[in-house]
Amino acid sequence: MGAGKGRNRLRQRVPFTSHARAPAVPRRRTDREFRAMKRFDLVVIGGGSAGLTAARTAGRLGARTLLVERDRLGGDCLWTGCVPSKALLHVAADVQAARRAAAYGLPPVSGPADLTAAMAEVKQAIGAIEPHDSADALAPYGVHVTHGAASFTGPGTLTAGEREVSFRYALIATGSSPALVPIPGLVESGPLTSDTVWELSELPRRLVVLGGGPIGCELGQAFARLGSQVTLVEAMDRLVPREEPRASQVLRERLRSEGVTVLTGYRAERVGTDAVHGPGGPLPYDSLLAATGRHADTVGLGLEAAGVELTETGHVRTDARLRTANHRIYAAGDVTGRSAFTHLGGTQGGAAAVDALLGVRRPIDYRAVPRVTYTDPEIARVGLTSDEAHAKYGDRARVHTLDNDRVDRAVADGRTEGFTTLVLGPRGKIVGATVVSPRAGETIAHLAAAVRLGWTPSDYARTVHPYPTYADGPWHTALTDVYARLARGSGPIGALLKLRRGVIR
Repeated sequence: MGAGKGRNRLRQRVPFTSHARAPAVPRRRTDREFRAMKRFDLVVIGGGSAGLTAARTAGRLGARTLLVERDRLGGDCLWTGCVPSKALLHVAADVQAARRAAAYGLPPVSGPADLTAAMAEVKQAIGAIEPHDSADALAPYGVHVTHGAASFTGPGTLTAGEREVSFRYALIATGSSPALVPIPGLVESGPLTSDTVWELSELPRRLVVLGGGPIGCELGQAFARLGSQVTLVEAMDRLVPREEPRASQVLRERLRSEGVTVLTGYRAERVGTDAVHGPGGPLPYDSLLAATGRHADTVGLGLEAAGVELTETGHVRTDARLRTANHRIYAAGDVTGRSAFTHLGGTQGGAAAVDALLGVRRPIDYRAVPRVTYTDPEIARVGLTSDEAHAKYGDRARVHTLDNDRVDRAVADGRTEGFTTLVLGPRGKIVGATVVSPRAGETIAHLAAAVRLGWTPSDYARTVHPYPTYADGPWHTALTDVYARLARGSGPIGALLKLRRGVIR
């Protein structure tokens, strides 16, 4: 067997998804054996999505694996990000539904929700998922966990807690933390962040949210539905500015309909202890939430001793294989500065582990990484926006949009404010898609596959979709392109039609 064929087969046999649950390795090393070890095949620094997936993958391969975590396994996603925010959004949606129940003859519901009860639901969700990311869950894979800080002492050595170990390879997966923009008085005001908002015990009467990106919009809507008077402030000219402009407009209108004050193009000049000051006067608050970005966590890692370089933005510099300047050290997840998504971090972590331990390269297709803003309605996208496609391809780009009033499930649910946009490249392949609907996050995965596989709208339309679902939106949008080409009589179909006219008269 040639080396190329053997490697291709190996690629198919080595999964590195962050959610896969594979059989454990046959033999577990004892704690005593691990404590005696001073050299590891792979040392993973950070127990978030990227680090956990890398450690599991390495353990499945039978590698001597050490995971070093200075805080809690599970990372931001479990403790302060994905899980708690989605749990809170679910509670807020229930409260919102209860407020609408009077329309159906049920007793009216008014007043603020009990934040303590809401946070109890959040903690319950965290508690249910936490065991999956624990040291006990990693042990069957042959992964040893050490709690404490990690710091490189050389190109192939580091301290892990109170131990000094050497490694064949290491992975930096230390994640990121909330960043505060340089507004006078902001730091001194002690704002809440996505890390600390979960410590609230009482619902703030007036909440000002700085930042109209996904985090600010999600938490702003959640607290508004729970009963806070929310003011959402964004310095750019629209909310979620990286998404389709129309998606921003749909979200803005929805938030305003729920009582959120939305201020875009607003430049805060200074922050006081009880108000944000800027154009148009002060914005008083009882609580202030800063959702203005994140920065990579690299302090104290001893990167200079390891020969690891940082980018101008403070992220770990990596190549296409996720290797740092020291090719024995990889990096994955938020710390790399690529899109900060849990699903991408997990994919990167697994890919880095396989690349390091087996030398098997499996490039990540960043064109096909989906992103979701979990507001109501949700905004999901993969690939290029229409503006990005026109900038890249000019007039050769084509865009099709279908409103949700053409989607029967949306009509039945009374949720027709969204839409689907498909973006096509010069060769007619789907290079981007945006879905705005209550179930956009569940719909976008199929479109991500379409982008990765280079499907045309005809390819997508050939898949039978269940009816009635929100997935009908992308399907009907794909059919729009198919019917348009049929109407023009262009391509093989048009030629076949003309041929048949000549044969059958």
